[in-house]
Amino acid sequence: MMQLKRWITAIIALPFLIALVYKGHPVLFFLFVGFVSVLAMWEYFRIVYGRQEGKSIHLISGLGFAVGLMIIWAAFIGTAELMIGMLAVNLILSGLIAFFKIGSDAKISDTLIKQAMGTLYVPLLLSFLILIRNETQGIGWLFFLMAVVFSGDSFAYYGGTYLGRHKLCPLVSPGKTVEGSVAGLLANVGAGYLFRNLMALPISGSLCLILSLSLGIAGQIGDLFESLLKRSADVKDSGGILPGHGGVLDRIDATLFAAPVLYLFIRYVI
Repeated sequence: MMQLKRWITAIIALPFLIALVYKGHPVLFFLFVGFVSVLAMWEYFRIVYGRQEGKSIHLISGLGFAVGLMIIWAAFIGTAELMIGMLAVNLILSGLIAFFKIGSDAKISDTLIKQAMGTLYVPLLLSFLILIRNETQGIGWLFFLMAVVFSGDSFAYYGGTYLGRHKLCPLVSPGKTVEGSVAGLLANVGAGYLFRNLMALPISGSLCLILSLSLGIAGQIGDLFESLLKRSADVKDSGGILPGHGGVLDRIDATLFAAPVLYLFIRYVI
């Protein structure tokens, strides 16, 4: 039943995502990324804060949502200085909240660290999707990224399920295997070469190999990072909004780490 839910969700969501990237207006794409950021941040705060309550938690979480959206907007208008500035504003305002709340909330420093990490982890990394779209042949590069990451995820999952024998990182994610990881990397490379040709991207065969493997490795690190977050909070999934896949954060964990790698390749290597 879980496999059926997984495929039904993919069949419904994938055409929408393809249409959004290929035909959607840049503003619509920006709004979609912002919406995903809000959902993923909510799941992140749910993981790291659990059942913690208090005004400081709500204030700092609300600040994280607002700053996250401003970071994504800054990426949309192409202002890196504003992106950096919003991170600084987040730290300053969080510090002010801590200053006034430190006497009544002994765990305020832990709360601040988790919020700052979440702001870097979700909206900042998501903003690279918009930066990629703004590049020359940005739509083609986004399809390249989606193909490489999604194929790697799928092949790693099924490769580990049916061929997995050796644990990859049992202390962090007991279900992940070396065999699944290798299957995922092979799929990364295959999808990379396929979409390089389909999208007519200006990248040589050797660089395509390096880039595809780099994206695959970054994606697997992103997957393990989210697994570490969930394991530390003793939760199985970040949410349940996507049947068969878990939460939004479960679905984008690999993309979050892979997107900056692709952007840096486009800007400074290719």
